[in-house]
Amino acid sequence: VQLVESGGGLVQAGGSLRLSCRASGRTFSNYAMGWFRQAPGKEREFVAAVSWRGSTTEYAESVKGRFTISRDNAKNTVDLQMNSLKPEDTAVYYCAAAINYDTDPWAYDYWGQGTQVTVSS
Repeated sequence: VQLVESGGGLVQAGGSLRLSCRASGRTFSNYAMGWFRQAPGKEREFVAAVSWRGSTTEYAESVKGRFTISRDNAKNTVDLQMNSLKPEDTAVYYCAAAINYDTDPWAYDYWGQGTQVTVSS
């Protein structure tokens, strides 16, 4: 599976961004999808995940109520709507694909190249 993210950028605190990840190469609907992020000097951390059918989602506590993950299997895309952004959300955001639904990055087999999100205070 090849994954390409888009939609990152610079936004003021309190603003919104929508990240999108387009998949190609294999049957997208066979994979659970996740979003992860990595800030400078920190480990990669889980942000959100969605099951292969889209019926189950999970979020990190730090983004609950602010971020929404969704997928469109017909378009081979998974999106992350980010509202009420905070400076601590600044990171490179990655989408990833896994055979089994999980929040552990080690469970994910395929990764995009990442997109930078910067939130200014």
